[in-house]
Amino acid sequence: MNAIKVQDARVFLSGREILHNINWEVKRGERCFILGANGAGKTTLVRMLMGYAWPVFGATVEVLGKRFGTINLQELRKHIAWVSPLMHQWLGERDWTGREMVLSGPDATIGLFRDATEEEEARALALMQSLRAEHLMERTVATMSSGEQVKVLIARALMTNPELMILDEPSVYLDIAGREFLLHTIEELAAAHPQLTIIFITQRIEDILPVFSRGMILSRGNILSYGAREEVLTEQNLRDAFEHDIRLIKAKNGRRWTVIE
Repeated sequence: MNAIKVQDARVFLSGREILHNINWEVKRGERCFILGANGAGKTTLVRMLMGYAWPVFGATVEVLGKRFGTINLQELRKHIAWVSPLMHQWLGERDWTGREMVLSGPDATIGLFRDATEEEEARALALMQSLRAEHLMERTVATMSSGEQVKVLIARALMTNPELMILDEPSVYLDIAGREFLLHTIEELAAAHPQLTIIFITQRIEDILPVFSRGMILSRGNILSYGAREEVLTEQNLRDAFEHDIRLIKAKNGRRWTVIE
């Protein structure tokens, strides 16, 4: 069964066509990356999957077996965990603790505005422990590093038992140490939740962990390549997508790094 199925999708924003004839499927439980340069259409693709941007008539968009146009999108979104760097901009506005942020997940709010149940408190603690972040429960989010904040956001997203997780460029604000901290967390997350479908969106080739066995490269709103990791992450595909003479270096841990010649 598919977690995502998109057929013949074209998306226009402000009168300009951003995505062109997108055809894409992701099976349940798959871990898939989406790679592309700035302006490739990655954010618009996510907005379409979340029901915030709509393709023109004639397209088919199905997420978790639900066809858009026939369902309540607000209910569907409760089954999707979306971790976006945009959320980081709101984290420091009030002195929310890690605990309060995680417990706000079921309410889809930024911060807690009610008393949590005992069951919710127990689940929040268990999730933070699984991410090795229980020490952040009583810390205010404003005092955490960017990597620690992302862990809190992931735990918050998992509070609803999602079937699909979209990690939308989660490392964009992180330094090298913070990025590696996050990527290790994603590896642990994938191992702990084998049934969870994960979509990882990035513009950095080196961030694509081996756990992401399938992937897509977007270029100027088109799918340049989609399929198995080894078939997609080729030097020629990357040269076409980023318009640079790129050479790939494969590390022992399976990750790939780029050199511009």
